[in-house]
Amino acid sequence: MLAITSLLPSPASDHINALIKSLETEFGLTDVQATPEPHLTYQIVEPANLEMLKAGLREIAATSQPFIAHTTGLGMFPGERPVIHIPVLRSDYLNQLHHRILEIAAPLCSRTDKFSAPDLWLPHVSLALHDTTPELLGPVLQFLNNQTFNLELEISNLAILRPEGDMFVREDVFEFGGRG
Repeated sequence: MLAITSLLPSPASDHINALIKSLETEFGLTDVQATPEPHLTYQIVEPANLEMLKAGLREIAATSQPFIAHTTGLGMFPGERPVIHIPVLRSDYLNQLHHRILEIAAPLCSRTDKFSAPDLWLPHVSLALHDTTPELLGPVLQFLNNQTFNLELEISNLAILRPEGDMFVREDVFEFGGRG
């Protein structure tokens, strides 16, 4: 499985990495670091034709301009291994970009993530996942309560992340406006 994302540049990525590092120091939470670059995920896919998917994403990036997305608050997806995240506010431009990605990816992929469908997609930046527990949730949220989560995220690329061992690493990055 591959992830279609936007990698987040500084200063937002520096702030997010500092939060992630503080969760490691305070609570030993490290699984989110399997993807070392903070990012916003649009779709998880299993492409039938990776080169055509890359060509489609390259075209979307070439015809897109960088924009600012905003975050606010702190979120949590419940379960046996709760995910703690920073919600990204949906905007018309972000929704349009997500829709364009889905239009390209759906016919080229044998499998896509149902939670990335337009009516279910909750854009977010993960702070902790897989190694969390319901018992840790209260202390972690209390710890994070005094942090700042109102961020401006520059969205200026599309990236494909692929699994490599225990990590998710860059497969390819397409800069907006034909840069790169």
